[in-house]
Amino acid sequence: MNWLELAESKKADIIAELQRLIQIPSVMDEKAGNDEMPFGPKPLEALLHMLNEGDQEGFVTKNVDNVAGHIEMGTGEDILGILCHVDVVPEGKNWTYPAFEGVVANGKVYGRGAIDDKGPTIAAWMAMKLVKEAGIELSKKVRLIIGTDEESGFRCMDRYFEKEAMPEMGFAPDADFPIINAEKGIASLIFTQTGSAETETIQFFQAGKRTNMVPDEAFAVLFGGLHMIKEKFQEFAAEHNVEGEVTQEGPMVKVLVYGKSAHAMEPDDGVNAGVVLAKFLQNINLTPHSKAFVNFLVNSFGEDSRGHSLALNFTDEISGETTLNPGVIHYAPAQGSCTQVSMRYSVSYPFDEQLSACRKALDGTGITLDLGTNSKPHYVDKEDILIKSLQKVYERHTGEKAELLSIGGGTYARVLEKGVAFGMVFPGRKDVAHQVDEYVDIEDLVKATAIYADAIVELAGISNTEGN
Repeated sequence: MNWLELAESKKADIIAELQRLIQIPSVMDEKAGNDEMPFGPKPLEALLHMLNEGDQEGFVTKNVDNVAGHIEMGTGEDILGILCHVDVVPEGKNWTYPAFEGVVANGKVYGRGAIDDKGPTIAAWMAMKLVKEAGIELSKKVRLIIGTDEESGFRCMDRYFEKEAMPEMGFAPDADFPIINAEKGIASLIFTQTGSAETETIQFFQAGKRTNMVPDEAFAVLFGGLHMIKEKFQEFAAEHNVEGEVTQEGPMVKVLVYGKSAHAMEPDDGVNAGVVLAKFLQNINLTPHSKAFVNFLVNSFGEDSRGHSLALNFTDEISGETTLNPGVIHYAPAQGSCTQVSMRYSVSYPFDEQLSACRKALDGTGITLDLGTNSKPHYVDKEDILIKSLQKVYERHTGEKAELLSIGGGTYARVLEKGVAFGMVFPGRKDVAHQVDEYVDIEDLVKATAIYADAIVELAGISNTEGN
């Protein structure tokens, strides 16, 4: 079967399907949510849109409590899961094209979610349609499992698997090709500082909304002379190539700094506005409590995203370096400070030992460490039949060796007992997930559709599974 030729024949449909999904601004909004739509109206709208597409094409669909669902084809006792998500991170600012239109330009579809994870979701969905239209008999159920809370904690998958069977195996098209068989652990570290009863220089500091994104904007409100602070900021901005503003805010001065957003799995791809602002504030004569907060940020994250100064650094051959992203930073004198850090830690990370070492390193700083959430590392052995089958498919379509990879990002693959991430960012392509002007190459979208169709048949087709 020439899957690429079949996918090419559906190119216009694939693009149109993706545009419709991008046009739903499915950012989590729990404030607008309720018991019927826990993550807000738009993630639910995107889920219902996909389930309706499945219904219209004659697939079996199921909605699980308005937080997740599946589109199903095939028969059998075993299940092949393809796990996707339709929620997206906030759009950010300064897009060339509108974030929620799905503009086609330069051989790409632009929009929030184009590569994370609406483009891959559509590629997998269209692959299922190709397999169905080809009339290929399957020995397993194939479920496109769709979540709405991937960007904020996987609660949708927790609920889904409370009610639905765990697939025997599966993949998540939500990362890189060839195959990712190791995903780092993801822990939320909370660094806090107790409040101050004194009148502090800094009255308010805020950066970031999500721990899984590098903050692209930060501001502080502080006491001080407007002229002096503006002059110091202009010098700092020129030296460090920083953009921002200094304005009068009543009796105080507001300093606003812009950075560059990126995914938390590689903080060095972005510019953390909160850390940059803290560096600038070191140039101001600060009161002790304010100074301790600023110094903590700069000393811990100013020159290094690998945790060396916090004694959290670690690397292994399977998954590489541990990374830290201070994604949400807040300071107010009476409440103190709270810095929420997304730590992506190596598969063999000695977790308890490292956190103990970090707490020891913080002695005397006035900063304490607490553990928030912790999703442990995920790993599938390289000899597993799932790995071998997907390697065969990938090499058949690309002519390239299907090397095994590890990532710092977390995909739905980690919720499966046996799952890997499989695409859809091809080698050599820039990963623009969570960034301004996110896009997917149309050529890659079509090619991934063909690969996923072939993978479905390889893993669930009768002729291919009889000997497994």
